[in-house]
Amino acid sequence: MASADSRRMGNGGSMGGAFHPYLDSLRQELQQRDPTLLSVVVALVAVLLTLVFWKFIRSRRSSQRAVLLVGLCDSGKTLLFVRGASLTLIDLPGHESLRLQFLERFKASARAIVFVVDSAAFQREVKDVAEFLYQVLLDSIGLKNTPSFLIACNKQDITMAKSAKLIQQQLEKEINTLRVTRSAAPSTLDSSSTTPVLLGRKGKEFEFSQLPLKVEFLECSAKGGRGDTGSADIQDLEKWLAKIA
Repeated sequence: MASADSRRMGNGGSMGGAFHPYLDSLRQELQQRDPTLLSVVVALVAVLLTLVFWKFIRSRRSSQRAVLLVGLCDSGKTLLFVRGASLTLIDLPGHESLRLQFLERFKASARAIVFVVDSAAFQREVKDVAEFLYQVLLDSIGLKNTPSFLIACNKQDITMAKSAKLIQQQLEKEINTLRVTRSAAPSTLDSSSTTPVLLGRKGKEFEFSQLPLKVEFLECSAKGGRGDTGSADIQDLEKWLAKIA
């Protein structure tokens, strides 16, 4: 983390170098008129530039600490969101008509993406989950700085909840089917290429391990096993967030 911060500070310094010719010219002109005025003006300009650089650096740090919580409606994103974290959590709408729009708006600021799955309702929602996840993965891979990616299998406190391993296996099967149908559709062609967008390796059954970004799975419960009075089981999620902070 320290080295990354240092690189960002270095970038700010290089920006300041662009002002040197202007400052030299201003200094020479003022020096011919009033040396005292020169000192005051140079000091004010230096303070102003310092404030501008720090604001720029802090805004970049803030944007790079964003964690996007995505998933279908009622997956438990919002309950996980209110638990809080040291990172900036952004809870994106899960409604079908809004989720891709908001993903497009915030994806460039994502340090990490947490895709939340309702483990109890997964069996009946698997196709919808896979379709949304497919698009989120495509968008993540296309980013300049690929974010960390977690699939949080929520609501594990419910008896009928599916395990993270089973959810992973079923999602791989569904995404494999989506690859076939989407690669054959002309509308899925990338705007800068004549090749259909494809997740995974061509000619191979899809697996998350084939992707250029690491996709991790974990089980959690934002609510707890005894209704509202039960304690949440999000320790593994908190550890994961701490790891990427």
